Amino acid sequence: MRVISGFLKGRVLLNHKIEGTRPTMDRVKESLFAMIQSYLEDCIFLDLFAGSGSIGIEAISCGAKKCFFVDKNSLCTKDILNNIHKFSIESQSQVLTMDYRQALEYFVKNQITFDVIFLDPPYKDEVYEEILSFVLFHHLLHVGGLIICEVATPNLKEKYDAFLQIKRKKYGNKWIFIYKRMN
Repeated sequence: MRVISGFLKGRVLLNHKIEGTRPTMDRVKESLFAMIQSYLEDCIFLDLFAGSGSIGIEAISCGAKKCFFVDKNSLCTKDILNNIHKFSIESQSQVLTMDYRQALEYFVKNQITFDVIFLDPPYKDEVYEEILSFVLFHHLLHVGGLIICEVATPNLKEKYDAFLQIKRKKYGNKWIFIYKRMN
């Protein structure tokens, strides 16, 4: 795995094969970041089920001011920390080893809000609607911000309250849904 764009382009990510993770393929990452590039400059980015951290690192490489990486697996967060150190992006990164619910509560408690949120939970976990509702109720995403969902089946709705689907694209056996917070 490598960083595909931005100031870290071409850098190779340390990534151990960890059960339960499935890194986003380079072609999917390239297409995704082309779609959201205009939202990345100086944004606060959340990679909620970070796994290898490749999405959050890509966001920093493309201009994000800060990325919060969350994964409950300490082997994953150890790899993320090693990559952050290797690429000297510590000041732009915060890594949390915790469950997504604990992390969301942490963000509420510490009044941390985001411009872009990326969700790629294990496909067996149907948590998208729960997270979208929590994020909206607690104002964790700024108006005009994006939530990106990587899913195995195209069963997400076009609209979730204030979140409107602005893009949906299929890549092999996965789908990317992009929602914008309208109000």
